[in-house]
Amino acid sequence: MSKPLLSVLSLVLLAVLAGGLIVFQPWKAFTDTTVDEALPTAVSAPTTAVRTTEPSPSASTAAPTDLGRGSFVSGEHTTTGRARLVRLADGSAVLRLEDLATSEGPDVRVYLSTRPSAESRLDDLGPGAVELGRLKGNLGNQNYAVPAGTDLTRFHSAVIWCKRFSVGFGAADLAAA
Repeated sequence: MSKPLLSVLSLVLLAVLAGGLIVFQPWKAFTDTTVDEALPTAVSAPTTAVRTTEPSPSASTAAPTDLGRGSFVSGEHTTTGRARLVRLADGSAVLRLEDLATSEGPDVRVYLSTRPSAESRLDDLGPGAVELGRLKGNLGNQNYAVPAGTDLTRFHSAVIWCKRFSVGFGAADLAAA
């Protein structure tokens, strides 16, 4: 084999190897990222009596309300923990993942799916799935804001999903609490 041909083949092989590393990110199979966020709380604004000139110094804090909850079942990767769909006192909603344990991946996201977990954890998020963001960590407790105006009655499961490879790592049905 000639030197120029060997050089070209070496460069092609190097480019393929580099491309594979970029796409698959194999080092993530050996790493963990732990997140430990508290459940957010919303504080209502101080109230003012009609005939007073000073606002009340106390602000009331309302407890969050669970709208749905369920345990994760594994898809393509072992996934455990719980998902809670929570309405905060200010009317906003968050998806809370508790005691999550799953694999890291190259492009892992969190979704609300219109499908039950038996379907959404494998290969189908269903029509109108809502992406809540990149997975913050593959271990621990974390919160994902649900976009304002989202009709929460349409969604049946929370899904940990690898967007790059269109595969579910795991999903939890969101049964009414």
